[in-house]
Amino acid sequence: MILIKGIKLPKILGIALWPFVLVKTKTPGKTILNHERIHLRQQIEMLVLPFYVWYLLEWLILLIKHRNIDRAYRNISFEKEAYRNENNFHYLKNRPFWSFIKYLNIK
Repeated sequence: MILIKGIKLPKILGIALWPFVLVKTKTPGKTILNHERIHLRQQIEMLVLPFYVWYLLEWLILLIKHRNIDRAYRNISFEKEAYRNENNFHYLKNRPFWSFIKYLNIK
């Protein structure tokens, strides 16, 4: 992980763009860093580029379903996994391969 601090990011605290993590503050908290590390693991598992394609397609489908940008974002399987486990600082040590799959909303 290559951490880049103090980046002007609109409406977000951080973003993982493998192998970089860009964060808004000069002193990011452990939670935001863990959240972004979870995304880095997801990106590596999916060989990076397919992650971004899947992320965008899932967001578009959810945007059509929910008609709300924030709700669509929060229901992306990658985000659900990261948000639900961002406070578990040991999560990545025991995380099974492709764990985001169990967070998919196929209804």
